Amino acid sequence: MNCNEQIAKIGIVPVIKLTNPQRDAAPLARALCAGGVPVAEVTFRAPGAETAIRLMREACPDMLVGAGTVTTTEHIDLTLEAGGSFIVTPGFDPELVRYAQEKGLPIYPGCTTPTDYHAALKFGLSIIKFFPAEQSGGLAKIKAMSAPFPQFKVMPTGGISLKNLGEYSAAPCICACGGSYMVTADLIENGRWEEITELCRKSREIVEEARK
Repeated sequence: MNCNEQIAKIGIVPVIKLTNPQRDAAPLARALCAGGVPVAEVTFRAPGAETAIRLMREACPDMLVGAGTVTTTEHIDLTLEAGGSFIVTPGFDPELVRYAQEKGLPIYPGCTTPTDYHAALKFGLSIIKFFPAEQSGGLAKIKAMSAPFPQFKVMPTGGISLKNLGEYSAAPCICACGGSYMVTADLIENGRWEEITELCRKSREIVEEARK
């Protein structure tokens, strides 16, 4: 099963900002996996994202750990060196897409317009990120965009919560949903790992029910 298939099967991708990876990366990885969500997008919004990726992979070797908020080729190199599995970018940057593909890393660029979708098509991408999802028109816009671009599965991120996860997940064009509600700064800073595990379990239940 390749990266795309694994993410689609799980159906939810925690979007993580870690300010203290040495302390939090390993227990967070174990908490996510215990909740049935063995995948994480560690964002470069905080320094040391590559350290967090490496430590999460060491704690849970079978886990898919990728990098988010990737804005430079250096971020891609750091992700590769840390053993990262995929790249997520906020917008569509042809240079970054090309570079990731040359390095053999799956990349999910942010796309919210027909122009973005056209660009993604030219690079042969099959999964794209839709960010920020709720602020850019939400599921209604994603469905409208899927009419002329049925080739894509979409990963909406931004404004996803337990309240709307089911609605998004039920749409055939949705691959998985990105969210930070199960990995908030408060939960991580206070080491509330059991709560994170429980939120992941609830998320998986919602996704599976929505897909029936």
